[in-house]
Amino acid sequence: MVQHSGERIKDTKKYLRKQTLHTILEQFDSYLMNLSKTDRKAKYNKMKQDPYSFFRGSAYLFFYDVTNIPFSYHTPEDKPTWIMGDLHFDNFSAFQNESGEIVFDVDDFDEGYLGSYLYDVLRMVVSIRLFAEQQGFDKESQDDFVEKYLKAYYKQMNKFVKGDEDPVTTRFTVDHTKGPIKKALKKLEERQATHELDKQTTFDAEGNRIFDREKTKLDSVSNNEYKEIVKIWNMYLESLAEESFQSNEHYDIKDIVKKKGAGIGSTGLKRFYILIEGQHDNEHHDDIILEAKEARAPIPAYFFPYDEDFWQSHKQQGKRVITTQQAMHHMSDPYLGYFTMQNRDFYVRERSPYEKDLKEKHLQEHKEVKRTVKTMGKISAKIHARADTDLEHGLLDYHSEKAILQAIGDDFDGFAKELNIWSEFYKNRVHEDFEYFKEWLNEHFYKK
Repeated sequence: MVQHSGERIKDTKKYLRKQTLHTILEQFDSYLMNLSKTDRKAKYNKMKQDPYSFFRGSAYLFFYDVTNIPFSYHTPEDKPTWIMGDLHFDNFSAFQNESGEIVFDVDDFDEGYLGSYLYDVLRMVVSIRLFAEQQGFDKESQDDFVEKYLKAYYKQMNKFVKGDEDPVTTRFTVDHTKGPIKKALKKLEERQATHELDKQTTFDAEGNRIFDREKTKLDSVSNNEYKEIVKIWNMYLESLAEESFQSNEHYDIKDIVKKKGAGIGSTGLKRFYILIEGQHDNEHHDDIILEAKEARAPIPAYFFPYDEDFWQSHKQQGKRVITTQQAMHHMSDPYLGYFTMQNRDFYVRERSPYEKDLKEKHLQEHKEVKRTVKTMGKISAKIHARADTDLEHGLLDYHSEKAILQAIGDDFDGFAKELNIWSEFYKNRVHEDFEYFKEWLNEHFYKK
């Protein structure tokens, strides 16, 4: 049967895009991440649930696309921002900061890197559309949510530049938030300090607290893994901030397990839960759970201009991740540290009992989503301007917020229009890619 020109054109476009998907998935998940077939299958099973899950798990495809598109509002290459690298709707949560306050903020720093602030904003506005669509909101509502997010970002950045507010001390507590975020913060305030210990641990026959290996997401480590972690533990202790370091006994290891069931993009990375002694004045309620997670080179780095100075000072990837968190959070976790084990870099943080995500059932009304994205816009501005630890710690030698506002200028309307139009275009691209991805799984991956 003779194929018409129109069909050949459509088939060719589809073929080329699927080839792009194939090349990127193979390059990153197989060659660079070195994921096993089992891990890749677990990751792809999560990604094929819906377009938003696919978007979350394919950040490398996003950066491949977006770094090849010219935008009008980038900061210049010599004025990069310390960006989160994977800013999306689900990477915000409520938790307790170092001073004991329950706050709402960003919570994932694995892809932290230097680059134009706009890449964070672009990824965020696409995620707003995909999440809102999943919640049943139409295009008009999605347009409104994107506009509200961008306006909140722009206004907050202006406040920082004018000195009306300080990004170092700006935080979002029950008193500074509304709607679903306020509900999550209030719920978290009611939580007991032993919540995570009660959830993850039990007691052995001698009355010692240990991890509960009956939990479906906790596995025993091998003897070699246990010995390796104990062997390199001093490296972690030496990485801790001097002002937050306690006695060596405080960090004595009591138990170690593997953590399974990580997020979509983290599938296949090694992750351990480590139970340490903690304080000694309240037996059994003083133990602390630390999380050690493998860190790889950040995805944006493969697509941004190569920066030799950055890599000379950020060779240890766990250190890069905690540097990102310290740059973006006013109060950082006193257990932040890093180590290298068997040529793999890890970062360590406390598995806090005080952490809670937003509930989708609280984000079904237009007003509630609007309130939420406005707060997320303010936080996005805060983390970009907050990397003005830049001047204190030598990350950057200028103020990011000034460079960002100079890039947008007085043209907020043009900025919002460009990002609104583009985010709708790219949301549709994600839908198309999602269908191609499912076809690729059946035609190629599952048959390998």
